[in-house]
Amino acid sequence: MIVNSKSSEASDSPVPGFEPATDDRLAHVLEQLVAREPIFHRPEFGTSRADFERMTETTFWEVGASGKRYSREEVLDELERRYSKPVEEESLQSKDFRCQELSESVYLLTYALLQGSRESRRATIWRSTAEGWKIVYHQGTLLSRL
Repeated sequence: MIVNSKSSEASDSPVPGFEPATDDRLAHVLEQLVAREPIFHRPEFGTSRADFERMTETTFWEVGASGKRYSREEVLDELERRYSKPVEEESLQSKDFRCQELSESVYLLTYALLQGSRESRRATIWRSTAEGWKIVYHQGTLLSRL
């Protein structure tokens, strides 16, 4: 089960008074991108290698929560392996979505993701194209609670 909320709970930012916000003019973009996150966990957008190829730019890469860099091919290989057998439904809860326009048709979406007891911050760079939304880059950073 995936639960997305656009909550604006108190920030745990180390910078007092810093609370990133989405510009109101990007509300429609935020809504579209929230519906696509967390990436690769939305069967309604596809579960085959061809689907994931369509979702990602040819130059896509990511940095996993471990800090390891993954090429598009490595990610596609892992997704193909993961979806080759029945997928057990995961409990995922995402919140604190923020969207920022980086350039024309390119947007940064950030959010927090809770997977069981594992919490991470996520960042995805998206490009709006004639064929639909494409993922340019993704990063997950584990949060440690002190």
